[in-house]
Amino acid sequence: MAKPKPQRVRDPVHNLIEFDSEQFEHTLWNVIQTSPFQRLRRIRQLGFSEFVFPGATHTRFAHSLGVFHTARQLMGVIEKYVKSHDQQFKSRQAEFALAAALLHDVGHGMFSHAFEALGKEFGWPMAKHEEVSQRLIREGEIAEVLDREFGKGYADNVADVIARGIPNNLYDSVVSSQFDADRLDYMQRDRLMTGVQSSGVDPTWLLANLEVAEVPTGADETGIGSVETLVLGPKAAQAAESYVLALFHLYPNVYLHKTTRGAELIFQSLIRRIVRLHGNGEGARSGLTGTHPLLQFIASPSDLQKALALDDTVFWGALPSLLEAHDPEIQNLAKALRERNMCRCVDVRKVVEESLPRNVDENRQQHQARTRLICDEVARSLKEMQAAEPDKPARFLVDQYTRNPYKRFQDSKSPLNQILIRLSPDKVTDMADLSPVIANAEPFNLCRVYVFRDDADAVDVIQNIMRTKIKEGGKQ
Repeated sequence: MAKPKPQRVRDPVHNLIEFDSEQFEHTLWNVIQTSPFQRLRRIRQLGFSEFVFPGATHTRFAHSLGVFHTARQLMGVIEKYVKSHDQQFKSRQAEFALAAALLHDVGHGMFSHAFEALGKEFGWPMAKHEEVSQRLIREGEIAEVLDREFGKGYADNVADVIARGIPNNLYDSVVSSQFDADRLDYMQRDRLMTGVQSSGVDPTWLLANLEVAEVPTGADETGIGSVETLVLGPKAAQAAESYVLALFHLYPNVYLHKTTRGAELIFQSLIRRIVRLHGNGEGARSGLTGTHPLLQFIASPSDLQKALALDDTVFWGALPSLLEAHDPEIQNLAKALRERNMCRCVDVRKVVEESLPRNVDENRQQHQARTRLICDEVARSLKEMQAAEPDKPARFLVDQYTRNPYKRFQDSKSPLNQILIRLSPDKVTDMADLSPVIANAEPFNLCRVYVFRDDADAVDVIQNIMRTKIKEGGKQ
């Protein structure tokens, strides 16, 4: 039997991503040809970000290839280290991790996290991408390819790497940690495709200074036991700091852009309305036929095949039908997305921060805590107003989000998940202990409310609630 040809993919971030003719990479190339993996071509990496950044049309397919390529580079560092120290390179564990890197996003649904949030709200099992990924890897076409080539149970081992979430060993950390192949790829890819000039990282220097070290498994050197993990050499300390800050800045600049988030909320309101009509036996009023993939999924949200029938193109293809809906709310929401007629945004957190008086003996942290509490109260009041009139069109679209720039050991519970810097041959330090910038970076908190531009009184309602809550909070 002739040896298969190596395969190459042109990529805007990594230039050439190659799959050699050896059994492992040739098999992964065959996995890429399966229907579940090809489906990722029809799911954009950044969902509605194209509304703001016209170039952000890249897909989960391209990202997945990039993650595999980056994971292979990280694994090369591990292999070089263990062999230079006369240790055994665990090639089987490395293969499981590399296959998991390629397949880590295979279960994403249409518009990814925007749809997943609805799945959490309605309890849809097959809207959770981790669950779908597990099913797709353990059964069906992907499992058949992996188990046929490497033996029964191989696909389960790959799925287990993803299922663990927190890295279990040095090889797992390549797939899931704060310095993993996923982040290293999407940070570069999303920055390039959106065209933002901030949030740059230096992957070449980071990889050139990457090492493996044995560190305690406890919070300090007195911790019981030790584990091998990836660490960065002392020359990469500033590049590592830039890496953490670059990721932090990508959130307000790209992922949490007010227009992108507004579009997501309109999409979610539209799907929510379709779900309500379907639940009332009025699915036909949505403009969709009973055989449409979206209604089919809503009727059977535990059916894997129904979930796989959904992707971004299915939704956009349904817009003409939704525009002809007999339900005015669906018509209006569908038109807003088609015409990019976005809602007006009220930045509740900004208003509260600027308006809340600071007590004499109050430090910044305490003031921020009060600010967040008031934002939560405003959001809760608006949600309660809407819940009281469930049959009326959504009036206030509330958007709240919190993200820490860096997880300390006490949060991640594993040195495998930390970004560690080797300061000397026998001393390894957590990034947050070395960098005062990272150590003092506050969580990014978001609280916005979107209202439709033809709702003249909506902003006044929000402002009145904010004034009341700020006044109450100022007395504390």
